[in-house]
Amino acid sequence: MRQHSLEEIQPGAVTVKGMLRKIDGIRLPAASRRDVESILVRQVSREIDRLLPWQAGHGRRTASIALRIGQKAGLSADDLHHLKLASYLHDIGLLTLPLELDTGREPLEGESYVAVQNHPRLGAALLEPFLFLREAAVLIAHHHERWDGAGYPYGIRGTFIPLGARILSIADAFDAVRVPGVHDRNLRDHIAVRILQVAAGSQFDPSLVDALADAWTADNQFRRARPTS
Repeated sequence: MRQHSLEEIQPGAVTVKGMLRKIDGIRLPAASRRDVESILVRQVSREIDRLLPWQAGHGRRTASIALRIGQKAGLSADDLHHLKLASYLHDIGLLTLPLELDTGREPLEGESYVAVQNHPRLGAALLEPFLFLREAAVLIAHHHERWDGAGYPYGIRGTFIPLGARILSIADAFDAVRVPGVHDRNLRDHIAVRILQVAAGSQFDPSLVDALADAWTADNQFRRARPTS
């Protein structure tokens, strides 16, 4: 498959990169930096929603879930902040793929599937030039790795996968679960937790799946931490 320049692939990706460059240029006191970065990156995530309408709101919901897991796992305030930014932007690499690879429509096969598997690496490469996103870029690069080493794009396993990336993987998968015929959010979330528990120890870090289950149980209705759009 021919390699494309960023402008050829997605004009929207150029717009998003420009938005991030402006944020990166802001110099703020440490006390206000996290809040401002969170607000502005959330605006960037809305632009990504516009460009990838079939998954609108996914980044924001993933961030809410990831933060709950991260809190249960005892992450520091800085680590939680980088996890939030990574969650908002984790699918940004899809914008660097050829336009015909519209992953919201039909299942992908062959070269197309292999190309889409590169989106974590491509997303990380897009973000790496921005100083405030260096840590988030690492998490995004590895958010499709698996606990058993069968993930992508690098095939690393277990605790070699950065902790934040392991959390992001679980939060991403939790929000992506579709349960046909189930319209009650609490029931849907219960089923999603059970599905992830089955995959614990193979796809996901089992201790972090336990943290997700604990967070869901503690909240009683996990949707309080999970906006619907």
